[in-house]
Amino acid sequence: MLIVPVKEGEAIEKALKKFKKKFEKTGVVKELRERSKFTKPSVVYREGKKKAIYRQKMQAGEEA
Repeated sequence: MLIVPVKEGEAIEKALKKFKKKFEKTGVVKELRERSKFTKPSVVYREGKKKAIYRQKMQAGEEA
């Protein structure tokens, strides 16, 4: 459960912005999108491997 403390005199828009930011960090929407369609395990593995290679290149200081 997300709790956003609202200070006295604080605008609702600011509190809503904080809530949206916290909600995005939880990853709920991202997970829902992933679960909405089936992805073959081989495709998931391949994408993970590509991301790992990219991360290693970035740590080594190379440009992608």
